[in-house]
Amino acid sequence: MAADADRRRGASPGGVTPRRGRSLRRFRSGWTRARSKPGAHHRAHGLSTTLLLLLLLPAIPARAAAPGFDQTLATRVFAAAFRFMAPRALTAVSAQQLSEWGLHGITALAPDLTPQLAGATITLTGPSGVLAKFAVPSPEDADGWAGLVAAMNAAAYHRSAALRRAGTQGVIESFFDELFNHLDPYSRYVGPVAAAADRDWRNGVAGIGVALAGRRGDISIGKVVSQGPADLAGLRAGDVLRRINGVVLRDADPDYVLAELNGPPGSVVELTVRRGKIRQSVTLTRADVPADTVALTRDDGLLVLHITGFTASTADLVESALRQAFAETHQPAGVVLDLRGNRGGLLSQAVGIASALMNRGVIATTIGRDRLADHQWVANGPDLAQGVPMAVLVDGRTASAAEVLAAALSDNGRAMVVGSATYGKGLVQTIGPMPDGGELFITWSRLLAPDGWPLQSLGVMPELCTSLGQDATDQQLQALANGTSLGAGRLALHRRIRPETPLAEIVAVRNTCPADLGHATDMAAARFLIGNPVAYASGLAPL
Repeated sequence: MAADADRRRGASPGGVTPRRGRSLRRFRSGWTRARSKPGAHHRAHGLSTTLLLLLLLPAIPARAAAPGFDQTLATRVFAAAFRFMAPRALTAVSAQQLSEWGLHGITALAPDLTPQLAGATITLTGPSGVLAKFAVPSPEDADGWAGLVAAMNAAAYHRSAALRRAGTQGVIESFFDELFNHLDPYSRYVGPVAAAADRDWRNGVAGIGVALAGRRGDISIGKVVSQGPADLAGLRAGDVLRRINGVVLRDADPDYVLAELNGPPGSVVELTVRRGKIRQSVTLTRADVPADTVALTRDDGLLVLHITGFTASTADLVESALRQAFAETHQPAGVVLDLRGNRGGLLSQAVGIASALMNRGVIATTIGRDRLADHQWVANGPDLAQGVPMAVLVDGRTASAAEVLAAALSDNGRAMVVGSATYGKGLVQTIGPMPDGGELFITWSRLLAPDGWPLQSLGVMPELCTSLGQDATDQQLQALANGTSLGAGRLALHRRIRPETPLAEIVAVRNTCPADLGHATDMAAARFLIGNPVAYASGLAPL
């Protein structure tokens, strides 16, 4: 995709947890290197002409990899990663630099093995000396460096029990862990199993509509999706899974169980579950079950939409709820969007919701090094909430796409934001499928709010700050009821920030309404504002 997060090479402002599926990064020292500055001009050559395997003391056997290491797959993965990253990363980085960083994954797994770059060669050294030596391709030669990296890892794999225990996939993941230590906090590689789970979460999956909890050997249902097969069959959170299709789940891990629960739409799965001391068996028909990301409640004349994340169905769910509520005889007097704890998800879904709540106005802008990353979204309405007062609840966990939605409604004067400074995640990732079934998330653009201020590091500043304590909140509400905003100065400082602003200044602005966890004061303040026209009008951000 160019800018739409739903397409396979699309942008996601990182949703769910930015590092979902990744092991903890290992921070290592820099390379041991002694080489002159590379020449200004290099021609890219194919792997056959640029990668000379000069294996020394002792030589690697004639086969391409040590038994168990899939060097062909590793080469394909690294080449695909380098080619995908080259035009898209926010900062231009060569295949050589990426390889230098990533090869420390060998040392991360086996501390006695060290890659060393010297001039036109790279060596792998161990306790007995030089184990292998490779000629260096030109810096931009993605295929050449991919082959070199895979061959270096094969040499290490042949000599290291630690790498053999990690297996091919573990070696690939260690390479990317080390590589991404040197980039932004959100670019990452996600392995095949976690990537499949991510895709299911984003797109919905044919299954029974549950989220799992627990660990190996003691797996239970953590959440049941409303109106999904499990819900309709009477299953509940806390039910312990004992059998799937007659197979006892003793020592099974969650990934295996989830794979067994999912399958083609319309297929059947038989479960045995335990609830307390009672066991029961149920037969369920798998169905496409989108993630349950929207909860709707009515609160004293208000329509409250709690949005927990942005998946492929979130905008449709919100639009459906709005259309139904405002088609009723007793329409809501106001709308509350509860985005507290929302870590983000698909950018297009946040844009869709903003457009459904605004008749016009800029929603967000992205800028990046790749021209395909540059985009501006504009609302085309109609406002499904019919212009009624609206409050958006945020806290320090509100991030990414959720911040885009809050910023759009605030900057366009469509809603008052209530809570604390948000997380400040304003970098957008584009997703690239890898040959091993994994996915590469590469940050390729920065998000700007409609008024031009950056979401990254700064976050959204609420018009009504509740993180300063109850007394401060009451004072702000009283001033708004009298037609004065005590937060106007704080908001003006925030809106003047631009991407090049020093971090110290950004932190100082954020500290005027420090990030906090949401609490009951937020909803109480929203009710007051929506019910008091003077206070609401006084608190809206000036257009």
